[in-house]
Amino acid sequence: SPMRDRVIALAALLQAVEQVQLMANQGQAQTDPLATCINSLFIFDAADSEQIYGNRHQIKPGLKRLYNQLQGESSRDNVITRIALNVLHLERQFAKNLSVMSTVHEQLAEIGLESKQLGATHPDILSKIGTLYAEKVSPLGAKIMVQGNPVYLAQQQVVSEVRAALLAALRAAVLWRQVGGSYWDFFLSRAKMAQIARELQGLH
Repeated sequence: SPMRDRVIALAALLQAVEQVQLMANQGQAQTDPLATCINSLFIFDAADSEQIYGNRHQIKPGLKRLYNQLQGESSRDNVITRIALNVLHLERQFAKNLSVMSTVHEQLAEIGLESKQLGATHPDILSKIGTLYAEKVSPLGAKIMVQGNPVYLAQQQVVSEVRAALLAALRAAVLWRQVGGSYWDFFLSRAKMAQIARELQGLH
């Protein structure tokens, strides 16, 4: 269903943002959840949202985070909310810029071939995606501020990985729009989205 597709896209967006936070605060991401997000950058044609992320088990961290974000103040992480909303704003600028979109698409197709050999979370792959984000995508909108431990955020590799994860978050935001997502969902369909996020985790 369209709502299910939207929930999957939002869960993926939050999963990517959560990895951004982990890198900024602890200097490293969780390999599997990050790989799921990065791999989505190389999949351009998929029948539904779930296929882009392999399967729903691979976005379980994001589904859990989405459920918590929708549940209310006590379980919500405001930093993650802020970054996610900034990514959704950036998506609006990105969608208007067809030349940037096609450049990003072309370069990701090339990086994707390399990632088949090296793996999605290989430092060289994350570094190339990070550079693509910094050069092409970041200038389109207000800079997405990521705060964390200055020791880690001073390391070029961590900065590259944060940018790569932000591009994966943007990919999820693009998908969310494509499957009919709108800000109204957060006001009108909050309970429905939370229910679907629970069900997709295998919780009833």
